[in-house]
Amino acid sequence: MKNETQDIFRSIPSVNAVLEHETVADLIEAKGRETVLSWVREEVDNLRQELRSGKFDSTNSNPIDFVADRIGVRAKNHDRVQLGKVINATGVILHTGLGRAPMSSSVKSALAEMAEAGNVEIDLETNKRRYRGHQLLSAWQTLTHCEDALIVNNNAAATMLSLQALCEGKVVIISRGQLIEIGGSFRLPEVFELSGVKLKEIGTTNRTKLRDYENAIGPETGGILLVHPSNYRVIGFSETPGIAELAPLAKKHGLAMIDDIGSGSLVDVTKYGLPTEPSFQDSIAADADVVLGSGDKLLGGPQCGIILGKNKFVEKIRQHPLARAVRVGKLTLGALSATLDSYLRGEEEKEIPTVTMLATSADNLETRAKKICEELADIDSLKLSVHQDRTPVGGGSLPGADLPTAVISAKADRFTADELSRELRLGRIRVYGRIQENAVLLDMRSVFPDDDSRIVLALRLIAENDPIRQN
Repeated sequence: MKNETQDIFRSIPSVNAVLEHETVADLIEAKGRETVLSWVREEVDNLRQELRSGKFDSTNSNPIDFVADRIGVRAKNHDRVQLGKVINATGVILHTGLGRAPMSSSVKSALAEMAEAGNVEIDLETNKRRYRGHQLLSAWQTLTHCEDALIVNNNAAATMLSLQALCEGKVVIISRGQLIEIGGSFRLPEVFELSGVKLKEIGTTNRTKLRDYENAIGPETGGILLVHPSNYRVIGFSETPGIAELAPLAKKHGLAMIDDIGSGSLVDVTKYGLPTEPSFQDSIAADADVVLGSGDKLLGGPQCGIILGKNKFVEKIRQHPLARAVRVGKLTLGALSATLDSYLRGEEEKEIPTVTMLATSADNLETRAKKICEELADIDSLKLSVHQDRTPVGGGSLPGADLPTAVISAKADRFTADELSRELRLGRIRVYGRIQENAVLLDMRSVFPDDDSRIVLALRLIAENDPIRQN
């Protein structure tokens, strides 16, 4: 019995033997030796445990082939979770979990160009060093009529930096109705207080009047902060002063007027059937000292925080030590520059996917959905139908507002809705939809037209159980 046990354990292949196996050797070149080596060691140890417990049947499987096959599965599972392209078929254009604003083709070109050396902090004309992002100032001035601009890594950072640079140790007045919680359970009051200011809450959740602001101003007051509650909306009996009313009040008392518009819009979204959203240019025109917004929401650019405004305020923010901690890299600047170029040419509806998706008609979406279904009509195991629906814009923008859309309702004979959704998410072509009434819904509002054919292929591979599909 002892000799038999020893023979079984002698069958365990060495790590080096597994590394030389054809399947594993190919993976080393693709995934790297250290990654594959860690997998091999773990799977050899797993085989040892299975032999001890009697779970491994050596009569039906060669140990080294068994381990190599396990390594192959590990490699496929590794690919599934790697950062990469996913087709957003949720209908939510600014889906935070899927990276919010989709990028334009010009942004992709800019990223490839900026991957090499670029004039990030060099003024090529004077050969002197300048602040990061100085090349974008002219675009911001043309589009918004601001005096100065600074770009940081997100809008929360823009708010915290601006408050700390302009109002540290002083009182900042804000309406109670604007003390919101944003994604990831981050509460704005906590973010604001990290900047070293003292918040003075005024008014009520649904009503704040101009006189509430004026009555709150005292010798320790440093600024007024207006925050657009972009992830919720108060309806009914509500009132709050806008930037056009607050800016003159701040100027009268020598206070910094900071307007956080949230979604960073440069377009009038009402023409797409959506509610009014504050824009950079409107806030600048209303004489705000500093205007803050996101780059990856309605602007349709990369994730960043945008600080626009009067030079004496923005320059003070730029010189603050915290500015270096939250500055952006060259790829973000390249992507933002390409995005602004589309606005400068007046081609945002054609070139910037976020704006294109907002502007696309429901009839257009329905036509595309029906064409996808027609191309899969030969597959009896798939039950596809098209119907109308409505979808939110997402990304903490335009709360309570939605757009008409067209969705494909997909069912498969071999899968439940949960299983089909998983197959689509983890397939060779990764498609992310939503589940409703025991069907997977693929919403065309958030799908690039060029990805329609990829959705067709993804569904066909699943229905036909293609052997090259990821398992």
